[in-house]
Amino acid sequence: MEFRVLTPPSYSVLELHLAAGEEIVAESGAMAWMHGDLDVTTSTRGGVLTGLKRRLLTGESFFQNTFRASGRGGTLALAPAISGDVVSHELRDGELFLQKGAYLASGSGVRCDSKWEGLRGLFSAGLFVLRCTGTGPLFFNAYGDVQEVAVDGDYLVDNGYAVAWEPTLQWEMTRARRKIRSFLFGDQILLRFHGRGRLWVQSRSPQSLANFMHPFRPVKSSND
Repeated sequence: MEFRVLTPPSYSVLELHLAAGEEIVAESGAMAWMHGDLDVTTSTRGGVLTGLKRRLLTGESFFQNTFRASGRGGTLALAPAISGDVVSHELRDGELFLQKGAYLASGSGVRCDSKWEGLRGLFSAGLFVLRCTGTGPLFFNAYGDVQEVAVDGDYLVDNGYAVAWEPTLQWEMTRARRKIRSFLFGDQILLRFHGRGRLWVQSRSPQSLANFMHPFRPVKSSND
């Protein structure tokens, strides 16, 4: 399997070249274009319960598409739902945690399932993360550019900027307490990482964009 990331980092597209017999699993709706000898099957991958957990708990799609090449092979392009970069990560009987909405595609030897993170996540939208395990390529996307950080000790990240991290990192959720508060803004939710391992962070936060756009949303008048 060969691949390249087109037009990074703002509007990245993942282009894959699959030889006969190779296959890739992708989020439903991620396919932008394709040509050649490619067959597509749609399933929940793991059953209805697994699909529901992915959809309801981690924001991923209920159905996933598997693209399998035959004959002369083919080319497939996958585009994330948000504008930003795409990162490739090779798992070798390994494990990686992804924040909600970060999964784009993976090899058939990679299994992705939601993971309950216990009481430490009760006050966060990141209560459930996606746990990816197995062997094969894994592709995840971000909002904006992605920076890989080599953590050695403690590292503090706003919850909206963390994208992925290795299982060697322990983490907990905390709040940034402010002396001056407003009923318009809650306490900032942070992720505190401990240990040694790699962490991927994005240069923009979807939550911050949503907060910025909220005052400009159309509002129906009571006279309508």
